Amino acid sequence: MDENQLAEELRLTVGRLVRTVRTADTMPPGEAAVLRYLDRSGPLTTADVAQQRGVSHQSAAKAVKELLTRGLVHAEAHPSDGRKLLLHLTPTGSDRLTEERRRRADWLGTAINEVLGSDERKTLEAALPLLSRLATHLDGR
Repeated sequence: MDENQLAEELRLTVGRLVRTVRTADTMPPGEAAVLRYLDRSGPLTTADVAQQRGVSHQSAAKAVKELLTRGLVHAEAHPSDGRKLLLHLTPTGSDRLTEERRRRADWLGTAINEVLGSDERKTLEAALPLLSRLATHLDGR
């Protein structure tokens, strides 16, 4: 298999795995994504969230509005631009995100234990640093 075939197979397989694991989620993907960005990056504006997600401002604002209503995020005036709001993850939002992550990990971990043998689990574990290195390299582009 040449590098382009390998790249395409990797893209398809990882994409399928991610989509499948997301079926364990209990909240809409847009809302979960906002919580993840706030957890990883700290406070952001709705425009920042939209840019990072690659979605329209309207789409991000809809998710943010729902999260604000449910108390999963809170907003405060931006320190350098009073026209903007800075979004923060609340403790309730952090707990909800932790629960979503735990649900995904439990679901995937169960599948790993059911489907893969000991040697296969070791192979999968050994592949993780390689995948991480690829992701880091691509993030830098």
